[in-house]
Amino acid sequence: MKFFAFTPLVFAVIAMPLAAQEKEKAITFKDNEPRAYFLEARASEIDSRVMSYPEINFVIEGKTGKPADLQFAAVDTRVEPRGEIVIWLMGNKPELFNLLNSYGIHVIAPNYARSWFSILCQDKKPIGPQDRGNVRLEAATGKDFSEELDLAEPDGAAERSRQFLMWLAKNHPQGEWSHFLTNEEQIRWDRVILAGSSHGATTAARFAKHQKVARVVCHCGPRDQYQEWQALPSATPANRFFGFSHVLDGGWRADHYCRSWELLGLHQYGEIVNIDQASPPYQNTRRLISAADVGGDAKKAHSVVTPSKGALVDKDGELLYRDVWRYLYTHPTDQVGIAMEEDTDCLRDHRQ
Repeated sequence: MKFFAFTPLVFAVIAMPLAAQEKEKAITFKDNEPRAYFLEARASEIDSRVMSYPEINFVIEGKTGKPADLQFAAVDTRVEPRGEIVIWLMGNKPELFNLLNSYGIHVIAPNYARSWFSILCQDKKPIGPQDRGNVRLEAATGKDFSEELDLAEPDGAAERSRQFLMWLAKNHPQGEWSHFLTNEEQIRWDRVILAGSSHGATTAARFAKHQKVARVVCHCGPRDQYQEWQALPSATPANRFFGFSHVLDGGWRADHYCRSWELLGLHQYGEIVNIDQASPPYQNTRRLISAADVGGDAKKAHSVVTPSKGALVDKDGELLYRDVWRYLYTHPTDQVGIAMEEDTDCLRDHRQ
């Protein structure tokens, strides 16, 4: 087990308490030395049932023997907690974790199957309209949803998150991680924000269609342009989904994101708002874009919508998207924009 103390970064901001109308999620830190914590532990050391799946590059150890199953968690006990936790469905992202902690939000990043994307559901053979979504759902749950993937439940993101939370509750009581577990040690999904970027954003959205959660945040996503799972009935109400993209991102320019956002029903909660020309609360919309200068670099456009070392700053040296990120993760989900018609310019059928 490793503990690290975060040095306060430019991302630190004052935490915003939950709105009064939201149900009580009281939590109080009891830390004799309040600080920012960054924790990591191996999934295989937490749960002996964890296995490797080399056929999809989902392994416990890399070829050099380096651990490949590290999981990460972050909390700042100096900040008033909101009683919510982000389950981040991508890799280690300290800048994002630090930012979320500054809002009073806990974070974990479970190790789960996400390297299958270039291996399974390839267009070399016919793919059904739910196939890639089914792989995502099996990767998230460890349950049998896909004919192309055969995961055991301990290797799904859900069970690895649960085991990680149990481990954190035992080994890091300062963080009050038990707040996110029931008395039966099940995850309190009503306190969970599923989030990810790109591939992870897409899996977060697919998982949330199956499992009701408090909120879903999709940085540069979701996509799966040939799939139809985005239109399936959703356990998580559509007003709880939030998306943010840069207009030079290939996924935006090719209509992948606008398509998914409409299939998810996000147009019912406001128009697409360019944050460069607007201020919070961005008309209470769920669809945000930016055209900020990235030097014409599509790869940078894809990455800048997620907090990172290369985050864009304004003329005063402040984070350009600081208000957007706060909005995505803390805006009350019951405050919504005006319903809009679907955009006829957004391509729905990508197989034409």
